[in-house]
Amino acid sequence: MRTEDLVQSLSDNATPVRRLAHPAWRTALWLSVSLVYFALVLAIVGLREDLASRLEDPRFIIEVSAALLTSMMAAAAAFCAGCPGRPLWERFAPFPFLAVWLASLGEGCWRQWVQTGPDGQLQFDFLCVQVIFALSLLPALLILAMIKRGAPIAPMSTTGLATLAATALGAAVLRLFHAQDVSLMLLVWQFGSVMVLAGIGFLLGRVFLRWSAPAVPMTDG
Repeated sequence: MRTEDLVQSLSDNATPVRRLAHPAWRTALWLSVSLVYFALVLAIVGLREDLASRLEDPRFIIEVSAALLTSMMAAAAAFCAGCPGRPLWERFAPFPFLAVWLASLGEGCWRQWVQTGPDGQLQFDFLCVQVIFALSLLPALLILAMIKRGAPIAPMSTTGLATLAATALGAAVLRLFHAQDVSLMLLVWQFGSVMVLAGIGFLLGRVFLRWSAPAVPMTDG
């Protein structure tokens, strides 16, 4: 097929494409729907009894806020990663907030270690993994469906960021009803669960997002 014939065939068979909304609007939509969902979850399970006193602790505020900002920025980065031509640095936007989240947990681990020593600091709590997975499943499915409409130019980082957005938001909400305040437990079982699930999402990127080549009719010539 000659180049002229290929160009003509593509232009003749091209279907109208609706332009995606700006990543900021898509992030706002995903976050709004997810927060409504989590509000319903909290209405069912109830808030932790000591939440009022925990909200007076600056470290608790920093920890939860950093998790929420990690989620929001990861979602925005995932939507940006599916838009050709956007700068590469946008994909790293959630990591400063992720670092603050990690640092707040690390500082809490150090304080509790100094005060009480290693005894009873870390226990087996696989339930955290299951709860975070269950909480974040619906937001994860929603954001994955939304990024599926973009261009799969960076499939692994896109799905990894999308999974990070959903699981970080789930972990932040978990802190509002699950009364677990041992920092080492939070670091290993909650923060660790977020990292593991985000890593799985990253590895599945090439399976979930792939280019679909359009069928081009062939002509003699």
